[in-house]
Amino acid sequence: MNLSDFRKKITAPILWGNLLAMVILTVVICFCVWRFMDDYTHHGERISVPDVRGQFKASAVYELETLSLEAVVADSSYNRALPPGTVLDQNPLPGSEVKSGRTIFLTINSATSPMVEMPDIADNCSMREAQARLSGLGFKLGEMEYVAGDKDWVLGLKCHGRFVMQGDRVPAGSMITLVVGSGTEEDNADTDSIDSEEEEFVIRL
Repeated sequence: MNLSDFRKKITAPILWGNLLAMVILTVVICFCVWRFMDDYTHHGERISVPDVRGQFKASAVYELETLSLEAVVADSSYNRALPPGTVLDQNPLPGSEVKSGRTIFLTINSATSPMVEMPDIADNCSMREAQARLSGLGFKLGEMEYVAGDKDWVLGLKCHGRFVMQGDRVPAGSMITLVVGSGTEEDNADTDSIDSEEEEFVIRL
């Protein structure tokens, strides 16, 4: 190819027409991306997350969806003071500024109390240690029941008037009665009474 032919090719209208079309197409694509990027990413859009805690699940989901937010039940817990199915917690918290389409994770109140495994307390720790361990597990402590035995030593546990043993599963928040030694000499009759109640409970299980 000589120099004359080369000049003819690079000055051909079709070549410059194609180049011009490519430039125009690139400009149009860049403009479209710039124009619609804000709409796609919701740039500058802010929605204040409402407080749906205490509402029933259906009501909370409806309120969030009307604001273009998505509601997802992420966890459940138990609060006996509130009806089952109510929202106990949410994430993000109320008042947070989010974009539309953001997922709001809800914690719903369970219909039943969770069961907690009873630890090894009976005849294994003092009254103060037992109180601390049981309170830490969410149990309520009733009035103590004193029997003959080592002072302030836990000899047994009762729930709803029945002895419970290590490993028994008890509803969280239940009232637990500690059977504690009074510091007096052991009375065989009292000891036999506790043993017989424990045996009767085991037989029922």
